[in-house]
Amino acid sequence: MGESETLTGILQSAGRMDKALAEVSGLSRERVKTLISDGAVTVGRTVASSPSTKVQAGSHYTIIVPPPEPLTAEPQDIPLTIVFEDADLVVIDKPAGMVVHPAAGNHDGTLVNALLHHCRGQLSGINGVARPGIVHRIDKNTSGLMVAAKTDAAHEGLAKQFADHSIHRRYLAVCAGHPSPASGTIAARLGRSDRDRKKMAVLDDDSSRGKHAVTHYAVIERLDHSALIACTLETGRTHQVRVHCASIGHPLLGDPVYGRSPAALRGLLDRLDFRRQALHAAELGFTHPVTAQRLDFRAELPADMRELIDETAR
Repeated sequence: MGESETLTGILQSAGRMDKALAEVSGLSRERVKTLISDGAVTVGRTVASSPSTKVQAGSHYTIIVPPPEPLTAEPQDIPLTIVFEDADLVVIDKPAGMVVHPAAGNHDGTLVNALLHHCRGQLSGINGVARPGIVHRIDKNTSGLMVAAKTDAAHEGLAKQFADHSIHRRYLAVCAGHPSPASGTIAARLGRSDRDRKKMAVLDDDSSRGKHAVTHYAVIERLDHSALIACTLETGRTHQVRVHCASIGHPLLGDPVYGRSPAALRGLLDRLDFRRQALHAAELGFTHPVTAQRLDFRAELPADMRELIDETAR
């Protein structure tokens, strides 16, 4: 499994121990908390026991970092469309049909398998596990942009931006019917459906379950019994665009879970063999968590969605 790594140095700032150590060690704050609970951190001559303990600048510290736990997923030479890459992160244009994480029924052929091969050992032990830093996901049958962290610092910085909703995410979708008004905001809590735990559902606003979710939509083009729409996410919940669009009576074409496509278009979908939700993560923007540079990316529509739009153009 490799050998433990010993990090030593001097704290540069006073305050909470976990924050001060994260600033100087290059480890994420969550990783520092775990190491403190494992008894692997010493400040001065005292073995640390609580992340919230106050420390002084100038104190000496030692952190024993165990080798990363091995991941069961194996590297696989799967082609990836790399949009951007540096020492800290990688942005991928994921094809529809690719699962992000290995799981039951999808043990290989995933984005994680591909990243393990592509990064060839350059990935750090994020949260103690030797794996790519998948900070967010998009569904198997949704195409488009994703970012993965290659270092703890990048992982933590990106996670904070996703948590405070400062990440820019814009999706393109083809929905059934013509939304009216042509632009608007869908603000509805999302949580597990009581009828089917594999599905998400809109919950009552006063529900103690689920999470607040906001999607801003705008019609780009009216199509035959459908419309090309842009959806900008204010939050990023599981199946958010799919459930929100279905909740206002305009499910995405091809979505096998959240709504039936218009009868007038089912023959076309069969002829095109279009078997997925018509959803594409077209834009992704964030502040680089290490360099502080603003990064904005755009991914063109994949061929299957372009063909669908062309065939339904009025």
